[in-house]
Order: sequence, then C-alpha cells, then structure tokens
Amino acid sequence: MQSHHTIPTETSGSNPTRVRWGILAILFIITTVNYADRATISIASPELKKLLGLSPVEMGYVFSAFAWSYVLAQLPGGWLLDRFGSKITYFFSIFLWSLFTLMMGWVGFFTGATAVALLFGLRLLVGAAEAPSFPGNSRITSAWFPTNERGTAAAIFNSAQYFATVLFAPLMGWLVHTFGWESVFYVMGGLGILMAFVWTRTIYSPKTHPRINAAELSYIEAGGALVDLDSGDTSKKTNNINTWACIKQLLANRMLLGVYIGQYCITTLTYFFLTWFPVYLVTERHMTILKAGFIAALPAVAGFLGGILGGYVSDRMIKAGYSLSAARKTPIVAGMLLAMSMIVCNYVTADWMVIAMMSLAFFGKGIGALGWAVVSDTSPKEAGGLSGGLFNTFGNTAGITTPIAIGYILQSTGSFAGALVFVGANAAVAIFCYLVVVGDIKRFEFKKSVM
Repeated sequence: MQSHHTIPTETSGSNPTRVRWGILAILFIITTVNYADRATISIASPELKKLLGLSPVEMGYVFSAFAWSYVLAQLPGGWLLDRFGSKITYFFSIFLWSLFTLMMGWVGFFTGATAVALLFGLRLLVGAAEAPSFPGNSRITSAWFPTNERGTAAAIFNSAQYFATVLFAPLMGWLVHTFGWESVFYVMGGLGILMAFVWTRTIYSPKTHPRINAAELSYIEAGGALVDLDSGDTSKKTNNINTWACIKQLLANRMLLGVYIGQYCITTLTYFFLTWFPVYLVTERHMTILKAGFIAALPAVAGFLGGILGGYVSDRMIKAGYSLSAARKTPIVAGMLLAMSMIVCNYVTADWMVIAMMSLAFFGKGIGALGWAVVSDTSPKEAGGLSGGLFNTFGNTAGITTPIAIGYILQSTGSFAGALVFVGANAAVAIFCYLVVVGDIKRFEFKKSVM
C-alpha cells in the first residue's frame, strides 16, 4: 500500500484499476430506468385524460401523486440506506418501483372513479419505492469517488434523467401509438424488474469489490472517498445517531438550508418537463403524441449534454485551484440564468423556435444540476443517507407543487404562458439561494449532541 502522507495520483505505483467508473455506469443505467418509469405517466397522459375524462387540475393531482409519497419516504429511505447499506436497500427499491409501474397497465380494466383511484394509488406506491434511489446514488459516489471526481460522477448519474427522455420518450410515444397506453407500463415495469437482478450481481462497496486493486483503493481513499461507508461495521455506527437531533442540526445550518431550497427551485424545472411538457406540445403546440415523444427528446439531449458539461467544468475548476464553493456555484448560477430562457416561448410562434428555446433552457438546467455533488461535499460522514434524504425531500416537494400549480394556471387562464413564467421564476430563486444564502460550501460537522 502507498503512504498516505502524499495524495497519490492515479499513475503512482502500480496502475490503479478503474472499477469506480463501472460502478458509475450501473448507477447511470438504473437512474435512466428510474426516470423513464417516472415519465411513463406523462407520455400516456393525453390518452388517459381522454379515457378517464380528467380536467387539467385533476390531471395535475394525478401527476403529483408520485411526489407525495416520494417526499414522505425520503427520510425513512435515507435511514434504511444508513442502516442496511446501499446494495440491499436499493435492490428492493428497484424491484418494487418496477412492479408497481407494471401494475399501472391494469388501470385500463377499470372505469370512472375506480380507475382514477387506482392510478393515483399505484403512482403513490411507485413514489415510495423510488425514495432511496438518489440518496443511494449519492452515498455510493461518496464511497467510490475522490472529491475532485465527484462533480463529474454526480453529473453523470444525474444526467440520466435527460438520457431517459432521449432514449425512452420516442420509444414510449411509439408504444402508445402502436399498442395503446397500457403497453408503456408493461414494457418499462418488466425492464426494471430485470435490472433489479443485474444490480445484485454488479454493485459492491470499495473494500469488497472483487476487481478493485490496492492502488485504486488507495487513490480514492486519499482523495476523500468514504470507502468504509458500506463495509459491514457502519450500521453499528449509524444506529447511535439521534435521528431527530441530527435533522434539527441539518435544518439549522444556513449553508444546507440554502442548498435545500435551491434544489426545490431547480427540481421545479425537472417536474415541468416530466409531467406537463408533452401535454404542452400536444395541446398548446398541436403535435401528435408520436411527434411529441420525438420532439421531447431534443431538449432532453441538450439537458444531458449540459449535465455532463456542468460536472466536468466544476471538477476542472477544483483541479485548477478554485475553491470548492466557486467550482460548484459557477455552473449552477450560469445554468439557471440559461434556464430562464424558456419564458421566451410565450413570445414566439414557430415550432422550431419553441424547441430551440426549450433546448437552451434544459441545457442550462443540466449545467446547473450539481446539487448531488454539493450533497456529497457537505453531508456529515455519519449520516450521508439522512442528509441526502432531507435534500431530496425539499427538491421533490416541487413534484407536488409544480404539477398542481400548473394545473390551476391552465384551468384559470386556458394557456401555458403563466406556467412558463412560474417555472422560470423558480430558476431565479435558485440563483438567489446560491449567491446570497449558501455561503461557503464545506463538509458539515455535527455538534456532539446527536451521537
């Protein structure tokens, strides 16, 4: 083993393996399926809306069902991750959310209020089951990646949300068009169940992975990776934490609170895209569902590229000697400024202009989506799952408020103009949070009372 007095580079000693990038590839694939399963409802929604005779407000509530339970299950999900480890908790998460997604195809066997209640109930179950996924991603990247690679790692798993749309929106649009709306749920649910079993064969903690060598382990550990996070004995440690005292301290910290509120605003953009965007293309821009599936992929490509670029720029800034605060905040603020460009869609008529503006907005949203890197940088070592869960609770509260608010705006104005202003205004508040509230970005240390 190398001495830990100097931080080793990847080339020192024997060549380190690059197992961590394989782990990240699995996180990326699983997160792609995760987001595709969230988006199934928006692709199926124009057909479901007709079938069940739902108003915009009722549709808004159905869209929001996922987020109600997703938010409520964040802290229990974070606790389960800290208690039982990432591998087993995440396996059950993938298996169950996929099973419930598949079952949504059965809604077609019912009518009226029963069908709506079943749709709402199954979306609640999908949300609860998905809760540990992103705190799990954050925990696994904290364990596997040194600080100067963590921005890229977080950007890569986070950009899966756009890749999901690029890959699956055209496929899901085609499935609805060819085989009916139920087919989307059957295909995506079945794929997820398959991926749950792939997960169990491919994910390990750094110290138990069969293919990692001592040089890679030494490199990531010296660079700040929390390699002991899932190594058996951690569950004993986390059980000694007073959960409520821990949550109180996290919420009382100005830096973390700024990060949490900023994430709520940034996630508003995500949920507009995941829920109402295909409806906007079909109703306001008069596209077919098949065309909307393909068109929705274009801003998603831009978001995906922005996401990778944001993480890359942030890590390059750290390597170039900028402070962690400057390296994380610069892409976030620049990205949110670009995201506000979606408001311009209210003033143009040509479809290509609308798609260009939406693409620019989601390119910016991608660049600015560094919240999970910030969580990895700031979470206390003893409670990464809990801190990630709290962060995701704030972020995904936007999944409740955004679809419902837009439903009411549509019902009262008959147009999406106010909805786009609402989403753009959230990007402005995110900028305020990072520039004014957050202050220095650094790892949070508990006061002794939580242990």
